[in-house]
Parts: sequence; C-alpha cells; structure tokens
Amino acid sequence: MDHSNLEKKIVDMSRKTGREGTSRHAGIAPAGNDSESVGKETSGRLPLPELKKEVEEISGLAALINERLNEFVVGNHEVIDLILLALLNEGHILVEGVPGTAKTTIAKSIALLTGCSFNRIQGAIDLQPADMLGVRIYDQYKKEFVLRKGPVFTNILLADEINRINPKSQSAFIEAMSERQVTLDGITMPMQSPFCVIATQNPHEFEGTFPLIEVQRDRFMFSIRSDYLNPDEELSIIRRANEGMLQWETYSQSLSPILTPGALKHYIQVIRQVSIEEPVLQYIRDLVIATRTHPDIELGGSSRASLALVSGGKALAALNNRTYVIPDDIKQVSRAALTHRIILSRDAEVEGVTRGQVLEEILSKVEVL
Repeated sequence: MDHSNLEKKIVDMSRKTGREGTSRHAGIAPAGNDSESVGKETSGRLPLPELKKEVEEISGLAALINERLNEFVVGNHEVIDLILLALLNEGHILVEGVPGTAKTTIAKSIALLTGCSFNRIQGAIDLQPADMLGVRIYDQYKKEFVLRKGPVFTNILLADEINRINPKSQSAFIEAMSERQVTLDGITMPMQSPFCVIATQNPHEFEGTFPLIEVQRDRFMFSIRSDYLNPDEELSIIRRANEGMLQWETYSQSLSPILTPGALKHYIQVIRQVSIEEPVLQYIRDLVIATRTHPDIELGGSSRASLALVSGGKALAALNNRTYVIPDDIKQVSRAALTHRIILSRDAEVEGVTRGQVLEEILSKVEVL
C-alpha cells in the first residue's frame, strides 16, 4: 500500500477514535503538578484537542532536551533519542559499545534536565546483591534494624559494564529492574517512579565477563550499538577540548530542570493514549512473527518484543508531534526493539550472517496490510 495513502487512512481512523473518546475525559493532572496524583493510571481518554496539545508539549520538551545536550555532547543522536523513548515508557535500554562514547555524560545530563535523581553502579565481579539493592543494618542508637537503600532506588540508574557483574548479582539486579520492587528481609519496597535503567557493556571484552543470558536481555526494552564518532565529529570533540568547552562542572551547573518526575509521569500517561490503528497493529504482529519463522533465526522475538514496538512507536509518534502511530515509527524502533532478542542459527553464524542483515531483510519483506 502507498505510504501517503496509508498515513491518510490512519489519520482518518485516529480522528474518529478521538471523537469517540471526547465524552470520557481522562482527568490527567496538569503537567506542572508534582503531587502524588500525577502519573496515576487513568481510565478514560483525553479529548483529541487536549491530547494534541499535550503531545505538542512532549515534542517541544524533547527538542529542547536534544538542543541542550548538543551544546556538550557530540554525535550520539540515536542513543539520546532511544534513551528518551525508554524513559517516556519507563523502559530500560542496553547500550553495547566501546568505552569513552559519552554514555555516562548523556545519562547524567538527561537526569539533570528532567529533574530526576541519578545513581551509577560500576560492574565488578565481586559486586553483591546487597551492594545494589540495599541492606538492613543494626543501628546501635535506635536499637533497631534500619534499611540502607542501595543505588537502585533512583529515577535513572546507569549500570556500567553490566556483563562484569557475577551471575548471582545480575539475576538479583534484573529481577528488581523488571519487577520494579525490592524485597529485603521479607519486606517489599517499590522502586521510585519513573524508573529507567541504562545498562552498558563492551562486547569486545571477554575476560572476566558474564554475558547476559537471553531471558535477561529480553527484559530490556531497547538495545543499541554505540560506536566511535565519525571523523568530522571526532574533530569537533578535539576543537571543543582545545577551546575549553568540555568542562563537565561548568556545563552541568548551567543545566536547569525543564521537567519534574511528576510531570514526566504525567507525560508517560499521555503517551499511552497515542493511538495505533488496526493496520499498524497487524504490522507489528507480522514483524514479530517473521522473526520466529525466519530460517536464519533460531530464537525469535517474544511477546515483550511486540510490547516494546507498541510502546516505542507511541513515544516516537509523540516526539514527532503526532497523536497516532504510522508504520515508519514502528520501522524506526524495530531494530532497537528486536536486535537483542533474536538468536541466529548456527548455520547462519557460520556463513557470517548478522542479526542486522536478517532484520533488514524482514523489514524489506513485511508489508502493511
């Protein structure tokens, strides 16, 4: 089907859906309200004019965050966009790549701009679950056990070199990450909201590492390969360093929050109301099914892959100032949502076939009905 005609059809369908929902106001609190009521689940839908206004605000704020980051960070545009998409869905992202590609700087900057708390865990073979989750210790003055919370109790958590963490601690961490709660001494405590994990690993290092197993990788909404800068971007870094423009202390002090965690929770609820019409839903299904039936793939995408495409497509549509999802949104997030979830067959690996090549083939063959 011609893309322009398809998008027109989707627009018409989404407008109809919006008109049907105007009689049931969602009652979402104003974006600036940081009270506990902001970000709670809502049962109805916003009227279409209000939804358009909210989505326009989201798009503008995302553009402003990118603008501020570009003042200090060179390149890495795709990494920044995917982190924003994950954050707007309370999802998690796995960044694979070499050291020194500004992953920590990007995460800390986004935390400052969104008013979110930030913690960092450095992966190490001797890291224990209590080092990440927390521990109850006896307070001699209070004469009782008190909880000392670990770094996971934050809004944005950077887990650096996650593949250096031993399997026992990996499992405890990823369970807390996916369940959004921690149980210590029989007491269950919820994580902060919003909660987003940015995990990194260097795929070129093997000694002293523990690769994530498939079920653990599946917990991440997105994954992306972070590579070196191109020659022009590298020269830009050198020039900025020569001119004294890469001082983190100076840059970080210039960043003022343009959001609050409460406002972010509000926008997360707004994004969930972005519409996806039936042809696009079927397109998502066909893409995921194709990963399960492709002859070069031994293990295809799970249902979490479908959910990641739905959520990621909605967030990307909002960043592009649309209240509806088009097939190109799904295509754009599909590589990040599917690459880490598929395992190639042995024959394909022997022949030198890559996951990227297989996904490109699937994307070229699967059409919107």
